[in-house]
Amino acid sequence: MAQVAPFGSWKSPISSDLIAAGSVGLGQIILDGDDVYWIEARSAEAGRVVIVRRTPDGRIEDVNPPPFNARTRVHEYGGGGFAVDHGTVYFANYADQRLYKVEPGSVPSPLTPEGAWRYADLLVDRSRGLIYCVCEDHTSTTTTANGGQGSPVNGIASIPLAGGSPRMLAAHHDFCSSIRLSPDGARLAWLCWDHPNMPWDGTQLYVARIRNDGSLQAPTAVAGDATGEESIFQPEWAADGVPTFVSDRTGWWNLYHAGSGAAEPICPKAAEFGMPQWVFGMSTYAFTGGERGSTIVCAYCEVGTWRLGIIDPSKATLEPLELPYTSISGLRAAGGSAYFVGASPTEPAAIVRLDLGTHEVEVLRRSSDIAIDLGYVSTPQPIEFPTDKGRTAHGLFYPPQNADFASPVEERPPLLVMSHGGPTSASQHAFRPSIQYWTSRGIAVLDVNYGGSTGYGRAYRSRLNGEWGIVDVGDCANGARYLVEQGLVDGARLAITGGSAGGYTTLTALTSTNVFAAGASHYGVSDLEALALDTHKFESRYLDRLIGPYPERRDLYVERSPINHTDRLSSPMIVLQGLEDKIVPPNQAEMMVEALRKKGLPVAYITFEGEQHGFRRAENIKRALDAELYFYSRIFGFELAEPVDPVPIENFN
Repeated sequence: MAQVAPFGSWKSPISSDLIAAGSVGLGQIILDGDDVYWIEARSAEAGRVVIVRRTPDGRIEDVNPPPFNARTRVHEYGGGGFAVDHGTVYFANYADQRLYKVEPGSVPSPLTPEGAWRYADLLVDRSRGLIYCVCEDHTSTTTTANGGQGSPVNGIASIPLAGGSPRMLAAHHDFCSSIRLSPDGARLAWLCWDHPNMPWDGTQLYVARIRNDGSLQAPTAVAGDATGEESIFQPEWAADGVPTFVSDRTGWWNLYHAGSGAAEPICPKAAEFGMPQWVFGMSTYAFTGGERGSTIVCAYCEVGTWRLGIIDPSKATLEPLELPYTSISGLRAAGGSAYFVGASPTEPAAIVRLDLGTHEVEVLRRSSDIAIDLGYVSTPQPIEFPTDKGRTAHGLFYPPQNADFASPVEERPPLLVMSHGGPTSASQHAFRPSIQYWTSRGIAVLDVNYGGSTGYGRAYRSRLNGEWGIVDVGDCANGARYLVEQGLVDGARLAITGGSAGGYTTLTALTSTNVFAAGASHYGVSDLEALALDTHKFESRYLDRLIGPYPERRDLYVERSPINHTDRLSSPMIVLQGLEDKIVPPNQAEMMVEALRKKGLPVAYITFEGEQHGFRRAENIKRALDAELYFYSRIFGFELAEPVDPVPIENFN
């Protein structure tokens, strides 16, 4: 029989130790012959990124031994940091950002010299003895209006397989990505874009012939838009040499062939076959073999939920596959199988192999060995709720769930509203232990996909243009109000939490509404003007579209910066910050904390040595979770079932 106890006071088997030490981040799958490679980001090893190889007999081994960390810093967010060719692995090492080579049975050896270069999106061209890559050159900087003074030069470069310095082949745009070699090795395709566009605003697909020395002849834009009206994602080559890509020209990221004339849609559908290109190496589709008419295995998103399907281009049909996965990424295919990172509402992310003939699945590697009884797992409920301007917004509601406990009859649970980062991103319909940490203790969660989120078409994504700090805040507040009106949560115990851009939404909500009684900012933005003046190249013009051009619309930056409205604060707050964060520097957090101190509001400030934009070390992931729980327990007045390390809360008796 369930024990009756107040919400928030339930004893849970989902501990912060379990979450921090028991999981790895999975990504970037590469197929090399019969071997499968992928990336693991291991919190138990201080966030070290490890390349893992799985052989056909099921043997799994690490490619890069400690202290090598296969993580590139191109665009700061990285991704696409390794390539494989006939068993030889090439990767970018985090500490020095040099490229290294690992041959079977050997240890890593440097391929590029020391210097201020960074490399991503590696592609091996055996016939010419070269690696093509995106090179970020910090030895020379651009002073153009587009790049901004002091910005590094980005371009397509080549590096000899025998080792040597990078040779820049094309550096005529602010950014480039997604390098692809044609099946006959004669042409190269890639994406380019310029400030103030982000890759989900406007990109162009370029194709060039490759000379014998690896240089590029007559690069030509074959699709896309430079003004920010069409976003191209993931170019690939069909087996017959026709470029294929994803475009949102109709308002939805759909697949196209770029033939000799106008691009041809492959399978038009009101769904997203692409995603925001925050990192390199992303993939949502793959050819299953054969010529241009062969089938395509693809991942696509409808109303925020991902599915897997098979497209028959000759018939323009899509066959959905009945699989349990609702979050899918990193899709690759070869030899009659597809490989991807998949997760479901009750299963954490895993590397999955799908037999394309039988549709049977095999899990190759789980992100977590945590075995949680479903009696403690809250299943997300997609909700659509009314918001400002007569619109509706989306979210995932997680009610409290714990098989051992029930609440007093008249009590409603506290609600934790989560605002995701990006802000051009989305909360996935997938199992996340960090959410179950809250719900299994009796705290409801609303994970909001506010206007500006991806997975709902370009029009929904564009809602945030010029409206950051307004639309996102309104959707979070209205989502909380909706659940209160439905009688599902306690209107007096509403909290909001978020990291990075989600931290900005949190801070803005606490300075512009009276909906939330507490908040938690994880490396959140408090001063938009400071962010515009002190951030890295990739995001240095991001705010032009979200807020307005700077300094021309400095008034908007001042008006929408939470630091300028601390007089409106009336709610306690906990602030968590990495001290080596280059994207949102610590001074952003410190300004807000100082304002809370002066105002006399309860405030806790937790800093983490060695952490950057996001917490990677197991001990810090644990500390951040427990600190936030402790903070809410004190502010909302519920007793914890088990003690956690206390957090100093200033201005609180």
